Amino acid sequence: MFEKILEIKFNIMKNTILFATILSVTSIVSAQEKNFIDQPYVETFATVDTLVTPDRIYLNIFISEKDTKDKISLEELENKMEAILKSLKIDTKKDLVLQDLASNFKTYFLKQKDVLKNKLYQLKVTDAQTAGKVIVGLENAGISNVQLDRTEYSKMEKLQIILKSKAVLKAKEYAAALTQPLGQKVGSAIYIFEQNQQSYDGLYGKAAGISIRGMSTKTENYEPIDIEFQKIKVQVSAGVKFKLLD
Repeated sequence: MFEKILEIKFNIMKNTILFATILSVTSIVSAQEKNFIDQPYVETFATVDTLVTPDRIYLNIFISEKDTKDKISLEELENKMEAILKSLKIDTKKDLVLQDLASNFKTYFLKQKDVLKNKLYQLKVTDAQTAGKVIVGLENAGISNVQLDRTEYSKMEKLQIILKSKAVLKAKEYAAALTQPLGQKVGSAIYIFEQNQQSYDGLYGKAAGISIRGMSTKTENYEPIDIEFQKIKVQVSAGVKFKLLD
């Protein structure tokens, strides 16, 4: 009986200590939050942006026997395309991929005509000048169905980090400008956050603006047509809370 009483007292004491520990930790956290809120601070936001030239340009190349009125086979058109791309120093094994393969069997069964085959390729180039050469070269070979799919910038992640750093520095400049008339100074940062997600202007990842100047001519020694791709506008925002010093 005596041992049972001791066990009950021990459990009560253990639970009391545990409750006191939880209460103590909660008080410390609350105090820290209170100290963070109570201390004088200034909060500023800043946005920075820049323009970059896309270095990944994706072109869709649609090859169809129908375009040649069934005079040239799909295989011949493919060989012509590959020869032109290789002449432009393009690695077709790495930068050219087959997107779709389709045969017009409905036309074959209903109209009793030969099957007209189609293929859709996607080509990646790294600059507008090469894109222009590809468009002219394929057009000269009878492949004129070439469309811009999208543009990208390969060093986007590194650029975002640089811009975020600039946004934080700009926020500090704003804070200094706000506090100087009050005779106060900006202390260390106590909280840094992104105001919103980074944004891209220029339809990044989609078919960005493209303008073509000049007419191509079907000749062996052609000059690349002048193509300009819309630059990608990258924008990031950041907010910072700074301590206020007297």
